[in-house]
Amino acid sequence: MADVTGVAIGRDSTGDPGDSMRGVTGREPVMAMAMTKRGTSYESSSSGFDLPVDSEHKARRIKLLSVAKPHMRAFHLSWFSFFCSQFATFAATPLIPIIRDNLDMDSKDLGNAAVASVTGTIFARLLMGSLCDSIGPRFGHAFLMLLTAPATFSMAAVDNATGFIICRMCIGFSLGVFVATQFWASVMFNGKIVGVACGATAGWGNSGGGLTQFIMPLIFALFSMAGAPDFAAWRYVFFVPGVLQVFAAYLILEFSQDLPDGQYAQLRKTGQKVKEKGHRVLITGLSNYRTWCLVATYAFSFGIELTMNNILSPYFFDRFNLDITSAGMLASIFGIINIYARAGGGIFSDMAARRWGMRGRLWTLFVLMMVQGVFMILFGRMSSLTPAVIVMVVFASFSEFASGSTFGIVPYISRRGLGIVSGCVGAGGNAGSAIVQAIFFTNNPVPTQDGISIVGIVVMVAALFVLPIYFPQWGSMLFPADRRPTSTEEEYYAGEYSADERSQHLHARVLPFAANARSERGSSFNDLLALEKDASAPAGSNQEVRRGDAPGGDVDAASKGLGALEMVREEAESRRSSFAVERAEAPGGSEAGARGGFSGGSKASGGLSPAANNESEQVHGRSDFAEELRRHSLEISPT
Repeated sequence: MADVTGVAIGRDSTGDPGDSMRGVTGREPVMAMAMTKRGTSYESSSSGFDLPVDSEHKARRIKLLSVAKPHMRAFHLSWFSFFCSQFATFAATPLIPIIRDNLDMDSKDLGNAAVASVTGTIFARLLMGSLCDSIGPRFGHAFLMLLTAPATFSMAAVDNATGFIICRMCIGFSLGVFVATQFWASVMFNGKIVGVACGATAGWGNSGGGLTQFIMPLIFALFSMAGAPDFAAWRYVFFVPGVLQVFAAYLILEFSQDLPDGQYAQLRKTGQKVKEKGHRVLITGLSNYRTWCLVATYAFSFGIELTMNNILSPYFFDRFNLDITSAGMLASIFGIINIYARAGGGIFSDMAARRWGMRGRLWTLFVLMMVQGVFMILFGRMSSLTPAVIVMVVFASFSEFASGSTFGIVPYISRRGLGIVSGCVGAGGNAGSAIVQAIFFTNNPVPTQDGISIVGIVVMVAALFVLPIYFPQWGSMLFPADRRPTSTEEEYYAGEYSADERSQHLHARVLPFAANARSERGSSFNDLLALEKDASAPAGSNQEVRRGDAPGGDVDAASKGLGALEMVREEAESRRSSFAVERAEAPGGSEAGARGGFSGGSKASGGLSPAANNESEQVHGRSDFAEELRRHSLEISPT
């Protein structure tokens, strides 16, 4: 590795700023190789964490059997809390045949109750995004669970349709913890595994909506066998989900923390976390059009799952003449599939990203939603039970795959407004469910089976909203990335801050994330890292081994690899030259002028000292690409 001890921070070996350091003044310890208090790098040590971490202390692995603080404890507590909210929200659904007779409700009342159960959550999820950004996911989880638990207990006392609808709406607010669950996973786990982390926590939580379809009838049966009348037994069972909500809130408040480095309040006191301006964060999240594209797709992936949770048990009960327990058991399959399907969507997204980058994530979401739509149409056409169940399993799997895949993209939409983006997308799922239920499954405007097939067509149309999503640094489904030097991860995320905020160096906090996000360029980027490592090795060592390991000692293969490496070096040289020209043409030759006001210019950093200039001359000609990656992106390892 080149000796860069004399080069000013924020500049490469020739004295120019590397791409990954655009906007850095040299006064912030934001590099991936910044030193911990123990004097070791984040890359070489976990700094006391149970899991290997990156420069932001985000875990780079998931250890399912661990409950170690902070990463895996947040992982398990977040999905358990969301599980309890799902369990409580849909606890009434499998008992509808009993409840409707007791409260003398008609189909209109039942439809309004189903819509109410997911409508209130729209506002809760929008609010939860702001709460996560301001007070942290831990309090967001606990407060919402404690606030909605009384409504769950109150179900035992309702005596008319109005009371039932109000209770279901209030309980539904608890689904807002989904946003805190996804936010928590996003700040605890590295970008390479964020898809599966978000998918697993959401999927295992969503399974509560399925298991309640099976468990609540069993608990009801136990009370009935114990001698309780049916119209009393269904009321007693609601104490179970209420207690679970309170228990989940206690565990989160007592045993978890907001971020890898500690609680929000603690980090603000020590100056390690600066409180963001709420209105700026809100504007950042809402003004990004990509947020609204994912709102549309999530409305018809997760939104469809919520709709099915509300209608499947009565659908099986009425269409196939099943008893309440059998109908509930079959309906529970849709939610239980979340145990593998939601995480599977995240895994598919992460796998596609390793090969094709962000474009792979977008294509994955598009394909999954298209297949979901096809099988939803088929499910509505099934007139016999066995084929209907088989098609439902496939339809449910792809619906949940698509939901998980969506949140493989969400963390990259905005770093500054992550909570707002998560809240909006999460609320989109509930909004979609409310709209679908209001139009197709309230007042029975069309037979339920026809409504299901029609919504399947709408799902396929909604998948088209993936097409407009474009990232300058990564591209879109149909178009490649912008090749201009300014189209980098650093420029994209630092661009969420105003010129005044950048002059105060507030944007520096997003630069480590931007460096990690380079993995969204795809396998070619990671392959080039490996090539660069080989090329920088002492002669006769790694390069010779690689050539000898090639099939038949294929020297041509090694030559091609080194040729690709030369292309990368030429591109890095071209970028540096282009930037030098822009800087020269800018007023005063300042970098800030060349970048349209980004801080980190020559004046801001005080320029290069004579010693730094001499050092720069000594290392001139060495690969600035290699130095930049080694110093700022070591957590992105070849795959």
